[in-house]
Amino acid sequence: MNFRIRTERERLRVVVGDEAVAREIKEEVGIEVTAIRYFGSQSWPFPHSLMIGFTADYAGGEIAVDETEIVDARWFTAENLPDLPGKLSIARALVDAFLDAHREYPTPALSFNAD
Repeated sequence: MNFRIRTERERLRVVVGDEAVAREIKEEVGIEVTAIRYFGSQSWPFPHSLMIGFTADYAGGEIAVDETEIVDARWFTAENLPDLPGKLSIARALVDAFLDAHREYPTPALSFNAD
């Protein structure tokens, strides 16, 4: 996938392959995903960094955290969400989009915390 993202200074080209997203999820939490879709992005508080969010469909596997980059991963439904991040974060935007799309048919969503 190729995305054009505008920053304050100049355009930044972000090139991300579906395979890279699927590989990172498999390596860090042990599950397989399909139908990977770009969701959005936001600046990140580290120099020259950008947080990029994707959605995907669960394809299989059991949660198994790598304990290197991820310290916790669990499935949640709309009825049993943990404390949510602030409204201005891409993480919260992803959760809100999930809730909006699944209000009538609750489906578990994967959440994980980086170390």
